[in-house]
Amino acid sequence: MKNDETKEQIIKFLEKQEWPVTTEQVAKETEIAWHTAQVNLLKLVAEGKVKYKKIGRQNQFWLVKSYKENF
Repeated sequence: MKNDETKEQIIKFLEKQEWPVTTEQVAKETEIAWHTAQVNLLKLVAEGKVKYKKIGRQNQFWLVKSYKENF
């Protein structure tokens, strides 16, 4: 799977979520490796499409409300 396809798949999953999700949840639901999910989530954070907060040992991610403007 190409990097852009992976990021699109992650964004589609995040669009459906009402609450922040962990890397593990993203990996499980999109059927990609945990490391692949983490790398792509952090790329989306750098692009300004996703925000995250570290809570304990977990990174929790959610979409920025205006992310579509950045596409």
